Amino acid sequence: MTEDDRLAAILADHAGREGALLPILHDVQAAYDCVPADCYQPIANALRLSRAEVAGVVSFYHDFRDAPAGKHVIKLCRAEACQSMGGTEMIARLERALGMKVGETKGDVTLEAVYCLGLCACAPAAMVGDQLVGRATPERIEALVAEVSA
Repeated sequence: MTEDDRLAAILADHAGREGALLPILHDVQAAYDCVPADCYQPIANALRLSRAEVAGVVSFYHDFRDAPAGKHVIKLCRAEACQSMGGTEMIARLERALGMKVGETKGDVTLEAVYCLGLCACAPAAMVGDQLVGRATPERIEALVAEVSA
């Protein structure tokens, strides 16, 4: 199945659905591991939106990415509870240790900001793949990445 066929199938699955933009974008990201910019216009055409409206939604929501993620996605909480418990400093230390910034992919690791993982009582919080990490430290996060990489 070509990329055009995959996108056409996703659009067909949501044809006539009210409020279809977000479900379409989630399905596109699941199929491509991102929402490629060249998908914006076909999505816009199918929903009678402008390309700018589609691009605006993709850029507004942090869960959508414009490039594929690394094999290991590390989500770092930036909500107030985590900030108050040293999350900002923990993120800065992790960025230095990995040689990358939040929002970047380096090798097979992607760092992403999120704005609540529901672990406020165990702040700062992170998520490595599907594993939640309370009282996160750069060392704990790096150890989890190394463990899943082995």
